[in-house]
Amino acid sequence: MKRIVTYFFTMLIVIISLAGCTRVNEDDTNSLNIVTSFYPMYIATSNIIDGAANVTLKSLASPDVGCLHDYQLTVNDMITLEKADVFVINGGGMESFLDKAISNYPELKIINAFIDEDEHESGDEDATEKLEHDEEHTHNHDHDVNAHIWVSISLYIEQIEKICEQLKSINPENAGIYEKNAKVYIEKLETLKKEMHSKLDNLEKRNIITFHEAFYYFAKEFNLNVVDVIEREPGTSPSAGELVDIIKRVESEDVNAIFVEPQYLKTAANTIASETGVKVFELDPVVSGTFEKNAYEEKMRKNLEVLMEALK
Repeated sequence: MKRIVTYFFTMLIVIISLAGCTRVNEDDTNSLNIVTSFYPMYIATSNIIDGAANVTLKSLASPDVGCLHDYQLTVNDMITLEKADVFVINGGGMESFLDKAISNYPELKIINAFIDEDEHESGDEDATEKLEHDEEHTHNHDHDVNAHIWVSISLYIEQIEKICEQLKSINPENAGIYEKNAKVYIEKLETLKKEMHSKLDNLEKRNIITFHEAFYYFAKEFNLNVVDVIEREPGTSPSAGELVDIIKRVESEDVNAIFVEPQYLKTAANTIASETGVKVFELDPVVSGTFEKNAYEEKMRKNLEVLMEALK
């Protein structure tokens, strides 16, 4: 009898262990469960899938996390990915934890929304080929590249197009609604971009300091000159020597404004401001907030107001 009981418990442990290695989707087998890595990918995807049948959406990182620099996966994150069919990421090295997720869930479909110069020059590629290409190269993205492409409205539009095309390939049943929603959302963003250009293109003052490299693509799109950044390495405050260098550049290059971000401390920026007399303003890189579909537009319009005040 003792042997039978021992055998029973041994087999039970083996079964539980095997179950833990299998990707399980407890929801309806007909549903498509999409997980996005963080806030801007969630907002983009939520606009694309709005009204689609049997599709769920969840953000891996909570909406107050901000950029995913050095983000570590939690047990709850792993459970979320275990139940996911599709994982939408920004790419470009933003999701430093990605290799771990892929190794644990090799069947998980990855939509890498990153846009780089090679893709601009590579010509057309159908959605299935694009998905396979992204899955092959997701591991190897250069972590030194500036990943904050969503802060450029033009590049964010391209990300939306890319996410839409790959969702259509994965879930053709909802292809029509994905395409319709993406078109509507992109039209809104094109209107926003035109509005911002109409007000920013004629500004005479263009020399700025930003908190970190999040606004590189934004500045490029609207022809702003980023003289320097305060935080040269993510999560690392500037040294005393670096602060002195920035102060010298502010004074020598006629910097018009210092921009910080709501997710970070303003201590270093305030020090620079007190030494130079240049005012500090706040720009939002759209990495945190409420999960409202119009959040990107609202935050960008607020950024426009701030820029008009700072550079008048």
